[in-house]
Amino acid sequence: MTPPLLSLHGIGKTFGSVTVLRDVAFTARAGRVMALVGENGAGKSTLMKVVSGIHPPDPGGEIRLRGEVVRFTTPRQAMDAGIAIIHQELNLLPSLSVAENIFLGREPRTAIGRIDWSAMKVRAADLLARLRQGHVAPGTPVEHLGVGTQQMVEIARALSLEAEVIVMDEPTDALTDVETRILFDVVDTLKAEGKAIIYISHRLNEIFALCDDVTVLRDGRMVHAGPVADLTEADLIRHMVGREISDQYPYVQSDAKPVMLEVSQLSARGVEDVTFTARAGEVVGFAGLMGAGRTELGRALYGANRLSGGTVRVDGAAIRLRSPCDGQRAGIAYVTEDRKADGLIQSHSIRFNMALGALGRLSTGPVVNRRRETTSVAEYMTMFSVKARDMEAAVSTLSGGNQQKVSLAKSLLTRPRIVILDEPTRGVDVGARRDIYTLINALKRQGLCVLLMSSDMPELLGLSDRILVLSRGRLTGSFDRGEATQERIMERAVA
Repeated sequence: MTPPLLSLHGIGKTFGSVTVLRDVAFTARAGRVMALVGENGAGKSTLMKVVSGIHPPDPGGEIRLRGEVVRFTTPRQAMDAGIAIIHQELNLLPSLSVAENIFLGREPRTAIGRIDWSAMKVRAADLLARLRQGHVAPGTPVEHLGVGTQQMVEIARALSLEAEVIVMDEPTDALTDVETRILFDVVDTLKAEGKAIIYISHRLNEIFALCDDVTVLRDGRMVHAGPVADLTEADLIRHMVGREISDQYPYVQSDAKPVMLEVSQLSARGVEDVTFTARAGEVVGFAGLMGAGRTELGRALYGANRLSGGTVRVDGAAIRLRSPCDGQRAGIAYVTEDRKADGLIQSHSIRFNMALGALGRLSTGPVVNRRRETTSVAEYMTMFSVKARDMEAAVSTLSGGNQQKVSLAKSLLTRPRIVILDEPTRGVDVGARRDIYTLINALKRQGLCVLLMSSDMPELLGLSDRILVLSRGRLTGSFDRGEATQERIMERAVA
């Protein structure tokens, strides 16, 4: 067995009266990938913030790096010691270039102390090429890149540190299958170089395909540690949630209902001449590679992206979509794929965020009915099992999965008839995924029309009544549930 590069013993972390971590221990070894798994709110991200110097551990815990006891009080100290972390939520500065983001605070300098812009771009290009992103110009502002490419920039930044311990927190959530394979190749290379990788993911297939060891957290405690090869998927789920979960994709048969949504020759930014219909009580899945136009279509149907052509009808009546207010008035809700940038106001409370889109329904005249608001928010917090101190907790204090639950609840509080879900289970654990799938089925039974846009192929195949395939902004395929396969979908996705 290779020696431990990083080991933790008796780590605890308390915020006020809330205990997040209790007596946690784990070991990350050179040349091995250690999976850190658990439900949302189990303490994974907090533990990594302790490791990376963002939060100090409670007294009594011990962190050893290369056998020496260390205590970091700033992230810079952890980076200088050889620990890099790729956070689940993107931490890039949109107006700065790719190269500037990669080397922020560590810019190469000339002999007289000025930033060496040429050297920085060359080094950035080398890192991007290592991730097979050579088509991305180092001088491109990050805000002009898609979410998946931005995630690759985050990974390039971590690689630029030449760290010995690399933490990857949900690194594939925004990546296509092709980009995920590239990342796996990079991880294999890092293993061969003797790096210790800590890999956090809710995608169990990735754990079994990539990782050597696994540590499971539940309610802030370590409940299992050992080789991945000793576990089955059912074993791992049981350790994570404390119970058996069967039928991960619970499908409910769709009854024949009238057409609710008609889209004819719709064109908008990233979408061209798209035509389809969707019925009440039906889940229509949208598949496609990164950049295929799924998000652009969802935003256009909600009114967030201006239409340049085509018509949209709800219950036979044409609607005008000039803004999200128009979409909401037509009974359309949209759950964005990027909850941090577009879905939630991080500094505000759960109550504020959930109620924001439904203030008209929660108000009496011009005044918000506080009782009605708090009752509705409490109901949805219970329905979605949001783990938080209370509804006044800032969204920024929640785990990524709990933020996603708040984003979903915010959209459903508007009482929509058509729900557009763009990557609804991104960053969500296996137990919460099952809860969201159950919710989708409940929406079907209530007669809502659900448009499911997902890069998770098993999710699409498991939940959809029909699957439509997009490629380069155009509709290239349509499959009923019985005829849809991963191979047939991919064939149309690259058409």
